[in-house]
Amino acid sequence: IRRHEEIHVVMGNEACDLDSTVSALALAYFLAKTSPAPKATFIPVLNIPRADFALRTETTFLLREQGIPATSLIFRDEIDLGRLHRAGLLSLTLVDHHVLPGADAALEEAVVEVLDHRPLERDRAPSCQVTAEPVGSCATLVTERIAQGPPDVLDRPTAALLHGTILLDCVNLSPAAGKVTPRDVACVSLLEARFPELPARDAVFEALQAAKFDVSGLTTEQMLRKDLKVLSGDELVLAVSAIYVDLETFLRRPGLLQDLDAFCQARGYAGLVAMMISFNERNEPSRQLAVYSQRETLRSAVCQALEEATTPSLCLQPLRSPWSCVGAYAQGNALASRKKVLPILRAAL
Repeated sequence: IRRHEEIHVVMGNEACDLDSTVSALALAYFLAKTSPAPKATFIPVLNIPRADFALRTETTFLLREQGIPATSLIFRDEIDLGRLHRAGLLSLTLVDHHVLPGADAALEEAVVEVLDHRPLERDRAPSCQVTAEPVGSCATLVTERIAQGPPDVLDRPTAALLHGTILLDCVNLSPAAGKVTPRDVACVSLLEARFPELPARDAVFEALQAAKFDVSGLTTEQMLRKDLKVLSGDELVLAVSAIYVDLETFLRRPGLLQDLDAFCQARGYAGLVAMMISFNERNEPSRQLAVYSQRETLRSAVCQALEEATTPSLCLQPLRSPWSCVGAYAQGNALASRKKVLPILRAAL
């Protein structure tokens, strides 16, 4: 700010999963390499505090594999985006999301580009370049963008990051998981054609999947924070956590009820929806749901919305819950990922 230098930040969403992280790193690298006589410094920002990085077990694993130390990354609590924006020095590219949370609303006018693989919830100014395509992974859109640039910009570490991310997001390109599109397949093939020495798909996917689902050393609070989305209604805030163990294992955790209560109290959440996902040996997903709230009316409203949803139908089957404040379900529609459940919950709020 003292030197009045422009900063162009590339930032993923607040869940800061592997897709958001790699999309931000790869696109910022590409822009830094290809922007004509860049006035700005390009900085990928991981949209979590540094202290939360250890929870992103698949991300720490893949970056470590590619020789990228955590010390070279910049986290959200290490850069004052608001101050840069007020000084008129910030340009912001959003990857893997396109709507900033309420706390960042003031930064919206700094947004110059969006790359996302969700349906658009809001229009952007004509000056903002928007790419919103229904592919399995935002890293696919970044790969397509880089592939249109000079061929020498894409290096092997970047290719390996993108390759692994698309494979993990699209469940090893398995049609049964309902996430992959022809464009995801094409990008994986393109990366493998450019870098034939990339490891085999199965090996990459299995290593990342094992890292992602390794929650053995995490507390309940860390498990809930590991892959967290937050929905705000007019008066209520609801947490939606992806949990990488089966529901029975989760409900048997010692002190679970106290942990759920402490987690929601500390952050002002009126309730929590925990979405369990596990995979069998054929990489077919199995899903379960738990709805927690001490407010009976909220819990009932959320459960009813999930039970009665039709777009998509979740095909829920109630399961026995050990506590009255926790509703438990088996989710028959295993293709209904959190991305498809969030609009149902948003409408319920």
